[in-house]
Amino acid sequence: MTVGLAHYLVLSAVLFCIGLYGVLARRNAVVILMCIEIMLNAVNIALVAFSRYIVPMFLTGQIFAIFVIVVAAAEAAVGIAIIITIHRRRESVDVDKFDLMKW
Repeated sequence: MTVGLAHYLVLSAVLFCIGLYGVLARRNAVVILMCIEIMLNAVNIALVAFSRYIVPMFLTGQIFAIFVIVVAAAEAAVGIAIIITIHRRRESVDVDKFDLMKW
């Protein structure tokens, strides 16, 4: 049995759904950031799989995946910095207690 495009897309969809569930169901900001990273990795799997099976001569999917990884790293760094700052002020990372932007 060979691994085809459909297998990679199913894996990508499952990972994306797990990440989406984590973002919608969790209260901890660090866990939400990790779930966003899972969703971005699911997109990377789909990009590379499409690139490999649709146009194998070009590396467009891999280049986009590297771009997504760079953006995810920046997002994680900024997100962790914001969470650390909020934790120092509020002593909690519960997203229900984040009311800094409310009037």
